[in-house]
Amino acid sequence: MHVTSPVREPLIQGGKTYADVTEDICRHVEATPTKEWKIAFGLSLIVLAYGSVCLAWTWWEGLGVWGLNKTVGWAWDITNFVWWVGIGHAGTLISAILLLFRQKWRTSINRAAEAMTIFAVICAASFILMHMGRPWMAYWALPLPNAFGSLWVNFNSPLVWDVFAISTYFSVSLVFWYIGLIPDLATIRDRATSKVSKFMYGTFAMGWDGSAKTWARYEYISLILAGLSTPLVLSVHTIVSMDFATSVIPGWHTTIFPPYFVAGAIFSGFAMVQNLMLITRVVYKLEDYITLEHIETMNKVITLTGSVVGVAYITEFFIAWYGGVEYEYYAFFNRMTGPYWWAYWAMMTCNVISPQLFWSRKLRRNITFTFFISVVVNIGMWFERFVIIVTSLHRDYVPSSWSMFSPTRYDIGDYIFSFGLFFTLFLLFSKYLPVVNMAEVKAVLRSTSAQLPAKIAGVAKVRQRGTAEPVYNKDQE
Repeated sequence: MHVTSPVREPLIQGGKTYADVTEDICRHVEATPTKEWKIAFGLSLIVLAYGSVCLAWTWWEGLGVWGLNKTVGWAWDITNFVWWVGIGHAGTLISAILLLFRQKWRTSINRAAEAMTIFAVICAASFILMHMGRPWMAYWALPLPNAFGSLWVNFNSPLVWDVFAISTYFSVSLVFWYIGLIPDLATIRDRATSKVSKFMYGTFAMGWDGSAKTWARYEYISLILAGLSTPLVLSVHTIVSMDFATSVIPGWHTTIFPPYFVAGAIFSGFAMVQNLMLITRVVYKLEDYITLEHIETMNKVITLTGSVVGVAYITEFFIAWYGGVEYEYYAFFNRMTGPYWWAYWAMMTCNVISPQLFWSRKLRRNITFTFFISVVVNIGMWFERFVIIVTSLHRDYVPSSWSMFSPTRYDIGDYIFSFGLFFTLFLLFSKYLPVVNMAEVKAVLRSTSAQLPAKIAGVAKVRQRGTAEPVYNKDQE
């Protein structure tokens, strides 16, 4: 008997058939909400309501309720904006770049990662509106015709570039996510028992009939959108980094920011994907689809991007010393030893040291440890943005202008609002839409499953991978 050894562990476990895939993934969509989901959704709504009150008060009273002062004009608002934009990067990378490189391990996680991207960008956009102070004037940032009044847009400002980058990123990500949903929506439509469900899912399925021509168009448009999305992975956070890099403030005026910000965005984005998928796989019993192989692969990406971020930190200090500019040198020395030293060392510990533990295969495949490190990484990436923004501003050229920033309850409340918004949207998505892409999982099932389905003489049998003969399996009788 000819026996071969697979190079990698199977991505889909449990000897799943195509019918099993449909049943396992549709189960949570078709079932009534569980008690656990209702509790989680209720808590998210409470958090969102509290944050909404804080946000409403911020807009009513003005930005004076934040802890900003004449020296530190940017703080938690821009910190949170950059943090949320960064979290949204992993979804585009998983859905677009890995699709172009034909990476099959993306199929089980791309749907949730794309949804996370959209929700994270919505949260980031909320901070753009918040720090405007007058959100009803938000349209001033758009290049409207002069018939609406004077043209206010300054195209030389990276803040205007932000508007274009975020709106483009959101639009393409939303279309990409929705196009990928259509085949699965059609599956749920065909299985629906109530008229309301059949109408709703049928409407959004857009007449999908599963014909060869329909599938060909689906594949074609997916590749086009992946090609459009790929540059966005690099351009969006590059433009966000230019909010700082195009200034002359010591600590910001550096050309390393664009690649450094992109690496940090992918770093934090993959950590958030890990957090969400580790919970989702347990709650919805998807352990056979989101396997240790997926978790380990994402941990390798976290280790790589964390190492790139660490090199960027070291490079910043080297250039500050090598450049011979005393103000630049002081800005970085002050980060390490100044009043905010604790934030700097929290950043270094979380972002540089903790991911290196994933060099151990045992730790990479430990679910509890992975969840903990993913939380630590996102905490560290928030501190990175805080350190870059606040520590560079709070020490000005003139010592009499030196100041400290302390967040108020409204700074914190507005940040809590974004969490409530994010988890409310994600919980709604995970309940009413399939969190795993059924169509793409089925497409790779035969080449990535631990057992290949084979039906011989009407008896359910499975062929073990690496063997030539079918083996009887009582579980599928």
